[in-house]
Amino acid sequence: MSVLVYIDTLGGTVTKNSLGAVSYGAQIGSTTVVTNGRVDASELEQLKNYGAEKVLVNRSVEGADASQLTKLIVAAAEQVGADTIIFTNDLTGKAVAPRVSANLKAGLVSGAIALPEADGSIKTNVFSGKAFGIMKVHSPKRVISLTPNATEIKEISAAGSVEEFSPEVGTPGVTVKEVKKQEGDVLLTEAELVVSAGRGLKGPENWGIVEDLAKTLGAATACSRPVSDIGWRPHHEHVGQTGIAIRPNLYIAAGISGAIQHLAGVNGSKVIVVINTDPEAPFFKAADYGVVGDAFDVLPKLNEEIKKLQAQS
Repeated sequence: MSVLVYIDTLGGTVTKNSLGAVSYGAQIGSTTVVTNGRVDASELEQLKNYGAEKVLVNRSVEGADASQLTKLIVAAAEQVGADTIIFTNDLTGKAVAPRVSANLKAGLVSGAIALPEADGSIKTNVFSGKAFGIMKVHSPKRVISLTPNATEIKEISAAGSVEEFSPEVGTPGVTVKEVKKQEGDVLLTEAELVVSAGRGLKGPENWGIVEDLAKTLGAATACSRPVSDIGWRPHHEHVGQTGIAIRPNLYIAAGISGAIQHLAGVNGSKVIVVINTDPEAPFFKAADYGVVGDAFDVLPKLNEEIKKLQAQS
């Protein structure tokens, strides 16, 4: 089976989610990667460690224009004879995967959370993560968008080769005027550990206890929608149905009641820890562990105990 994986790059580096998509593709079949932008040579080389047998690099398409990206990926799929095209189910994947699907007359599976079964069926999240769906594509070609952090990233060595790839993609319809990079040491979309808080923190001046715990854990910080709406935290930290959907290994939520819109963005987390003064908070029903207490007391004590454990190891 011939597989094509499109990967997005960030500042000349290959993201963890992209490595996950390459590893996913390599477990399905012979994998070619296509990417755009100015990617560091060392970054491209590491793709071979995750199963990329060939890497096609386009230097002219920067990724802002979905129409150009679609033409780039369709051309790559036709060149290598790909019958499976894989995206990460992020903003780019959501914009481009349906276009590629329509152009190739290929069935689309959006939000895959597991490898295809022997009969070709693929497990997905549906209804904002409240249920699972089993999708099966009957067309000769298929497009799969993979939910970030949903499957194990495996190192699969391949000989690999890097080639320039410059098909005709037309002129861009979108011009990038400015790029603002997300702040913080850990990208929220790739974080395995996330510390989040809501209006229970009472103001932006109190966010130090959240950031301190996140720094100790090596985690990303996040927040509920009301917090970003009133300007306490930047919008790129907003997780939920109308924000970023995440699937970390551990999600710690302090001072968040757990409205259904928030749960829709975090209920894919493997372990959820909820800290709230209200024992009737809806979030406790979704939690693996719950602490009825004040975040101003619990978070500093938790941070202190984790530091002690780290010092002993």
